[in-house]
Amino acid sequence: MNSFLPRTWADISLDHLEHNYRLIRNHVEPNVKMMAVVKADAYGHGVKFIAPALQSFGADWFAVSNIEEALQLRTLGITKDILILGYTPAFLAKELHANQITQTVFDTEYARQLASYAEKDDVVVNVHIKVDTGMSRIGFLHHADDDDTAKTEITRVCNFKNLNCSGIFTHFASSDLDGDPNGDFVRLQFHLFCDLIQKLEQEGIRFELRHCCNSAATLQNKDMHLDMVRPGIILYGMEPSSYFRGRYDLKPCMCLKSVVSMVKTLQPGDFVSYGRTYRAKQTITAATIPVGYADGYPRAMSNCGYVLIKKHKAPVIGRVCMDQMVVDVTGIPDVCEGMEVLLFGSDSNGCLPVETFSALYHSINYETVCIVGKRVPRVYYHKGQQIGSLNYVYNADGQCI
Repeated sequence: MNSFLPRTWADISLDHLEHNYRLIRNHVEPNVKMMAVVKADAYGHGVKFIAPALQSFGADWFAVSNIEEALQLRTLGITKDILILGYTPAFLAKELHANQITQTVFDTEYARQLASYAEKDDVVVNVHIKVDTGMSRIGFLHHADDDDTAKTEITRVCNFKNLNCSGIFTHFASSDLDGDPNGDFVRLQFHLFCDLIQKLEQEGIRFELRHCCNSAATLQNKDMHLDMVRPGIILYGMEPSSYFRGRYDLKPCMCLKSVVSMVKTLQPGDFVSYGRTYRAKQTITAATIPVGYADGYPRAMSNCGYVLIKKHKAPVIGRVCMDQMVVDVTGIPDVCEGMEVLLFGSDSNGCLPVETFSALYHSINYETVCIVGKRVPRVYYHKGQQIGSLNYVYNADGQCI
């Protein structure tokens, strides 16, 4: 008996996760550390299973968005170093120290506040300095190598006695070559980052870890790996952009599935779903599928997406609703209630890559997997066997989560 209800669910392959990890590990030099990015519930894949698996594979560090995600990793038994990439209120300095969590510091005032709370609580907080070399989000601004402002500010921060500045990093804006087809801006950002590091070293400031490579740069820019790389999307078997299509043997970890809940015959002139945006021109066979935008199936797929049933395309007709949608199964033999439907991924029903799926509604694979809803169970497989499931609403023991 399944440990989940086969309504709409996501199959997650830990074998593919390990394959991708090994591929990346073999791609970088042995002395280069790997920081596995598991923010946003491991990109929607379920951090409860993903993070422990990555730790067992050998990940050196983990990266998250916020302190809640970092504390969650500790409760899951993650003992490796954790870096919070975003903002944490400075008054949580003691919490950061107690849980051995490294915090990103991105400007002088925030560093001063964090150091002040750390001093008050008599603790030292481990931090990594974030440098803005062209992303223009957070970080000490360093957009020109003749500007010493960042050097001056970072030097000041590194002298705060209650902060241990053990690392420095930046983030590439276009390493996937989107908007930068020749990689010129990536090289400029890397030059600026190295320039600043050199200036700081001249001031006697050295960092144990220097890192700048996200997924795309990890694959594409081996000369920029420095001390550590930060793979994210590629760990889950997805391509950073269309440029990488087929270049690396990445294996997607997630396969999103549903079932047919009802089959009906529609006559010419019949409308489908809200707003009557679809009208049958001829007699068709339609199937209702219990998935909607509350499950993370985008409403933008209305009248333009498709699913796979028995390796046949079944177009989405009418508007995608919150909990259900309708597809045209005319010509697909023997479609019946309970039959499996492939929403994206690859299985016996065929293959609809998440990149292809995402392009249908003018989005990207990152967004598609991250928005898979929390009422969609994640079902985990390892060595061909189902090893567990994650249900954020209701588990197999009848307990609310």
